[in-house]
Amino acid sequence: MAAQREGATDGMRPGLLVVNAGSSSIKFAMFDAGEGDRPHLSGLAERIGSADARVTARDGEGRAVGLPDLPAGTGASHETLIRWLLPALAPLAGGPVVASGHRIVHGGAGFTAPALIGAAEIDALERLVPLARTHQPHAIAALRAVGAVWPDLPRVGCFDTAFHATMPAVARSFPLPRRITDAGVRRYGFHGLSYAWIAGCLPAHLGPRADGRVIIAHLGNGASLCGMVGCRSRATTMGFTPLDGLMMGERPGALDPGILLFLLEEMKLDVADLRRILFRESGLLGVSGLSNDMRTLLASGDPAARLAVDLYVYRAVREIGGVAAEIGGCDAIVFTAGVGENAAPIRARIAQGCGWLGAAIDAQANMAAVGGREARCISAPGSRVALWVVPTNEEAVIARATRGFAGQARA
Repeated sequence: MAAQREGATDGMRPGLLVVNAGSSSIKFAMFDAGEGDRPHLSGLAERIGSADARVTARDGEGRAVGLPDLPAGTGASHETLIRWLLPALAPLAGGPVVASGHRIVHGGAGFTAPALIGAAEIDALERLVPLARTHQPHAIAALRAVGAVWPDLPRVGCFDTAFHATMPAVARSFPLPRRITDAGVRRYGFHGLSYAWIAGCLPAHLGPRADGRVIIAHLGNGASLCGMVGCRSRATTMGFTPLDGLMMGERPGALDPGILLFLLEEMKLDVADLRRILFRESGLLGVSGLSNDMRTLLASGDPAARLAVDLYVYRAVREIGGVAAEIGGCDAIVFTAGVGENAAPIRARIAQGCGWLGAAIDAQANMAAVGGREARCISAPGSRVALWVVPTNEEAVIARATRGFAGQARA
């Protein structure tokens, strides 16, 4: 049953709600239930959990849309905010809302495709919380909140891990005792919704190279690489949790596990200390002591900020080399997400570090690609590796998947 907006009339086009719940923010969007990858309404709830939580929205043309004032205390949690937000959005939906689509970071081994979510599925997702503590609880809170406000609305889970289900067994495995791997300890990979969008775009931009060996660099506050062959995941840098691989805004990426033993045994840290360090105090923020924002670090003359940027680039180049080895070479590198789409100096330095692969960047094209909404080729003539900037669109991937479930419901 559709969640009928107040005052809706026959002939109004049904819509889809897309919810992307992060650790302290929620992206939301309304899409036409029939077709289209551009939302007619999008917004952001940010600073959730703080006294200055706020919600903003824009229409399909980028114009600000007025929302009711956020009542005091409503922004204390993801669930309370969404329970307030849904009735506020309903009059702006353009028609009845017929389904909601949700980004869920971890689907484990059981969710390898979009799925209708009911009570049993939420229970299964709860068991995966230890694998993605900074994201999974908030996605579950969003599912519960939508179910509470609109109980008959189909809720569709779209999983970041699902895209990597095509990795071969050897790429999924860790060299650990069998009793541990049998408990589900394996490489899952993340950012799959972003990679799914890029994979769908590749044929239009790369032509025959799209079926070759392509490395996607999703560089945001969270960062990872995906090595694709035939537009399917064959290798990725994130692992059992979103902590592995590249250096990130606040996460360290790959670490010698002996460091963790040292912190526990010699520095007498406890598990809560480790979790805080690994998820909130490392990466660009930890090395620079200044910020997790690449823009701030690039503008700073502080030596620690320069080291953070240098290390970020160094680790990216090193990991690209590893992924290229896994997939047998590299025909193209695609940059996406916040840093990948907007930080031209980072793209240039990474491309320079990949010169041994045959990558050569066009400096003018690279600068022109900053902040654009369209995909751009930034490789120099004669570059053996095609270099592209392709804006990602996770919300459109969720909307496409959700359309197939509209009209269905799961108890």
